[in-house]
Amino acid sequence: MSHPLADSVKVLAFDVFGTVVDWRSSVIAEGEQLGTTKTLKVDWAAFADAWRAVYHPSLNRVRKGDLPWTKLDCLHRKSLEEILEKFQIAGLSEEEKDRLNRVWHRLNPWPD
Repeated sequence: MSHPLADSVKVLAFDVFGTVVDWRSSVIAEGEQLGTTKTLKVDWAAFADAWRAVYHPSLNRVRKGDLPWTKLDCLHRKSLEEILEKFQIAGLSEEEKDRLNRVWHRLNPWPD
């Protein structure tokens, strides 16, 4: 026997970011891997936090109309450029920057 409201449900949606995936450890691990490859000495935890901290201000620029509708990948990339400069990380190729930027597509799930 189903619940009386079950037939009226059309969509079941939930936010997986932070609930299902561990964004912070994923970004740190990606940075550490890049750091090893490029011999970079970076506090990758601080880097991950700084990159995430500019997410809402960046998105708010779109919400307020200061920027036109922009894909999140593009917003992340603009933010990445700022954070790379802030952390004095230079010498990355465009391919390396693109790969780092796409870390948001490869977030690891929480182990539980």
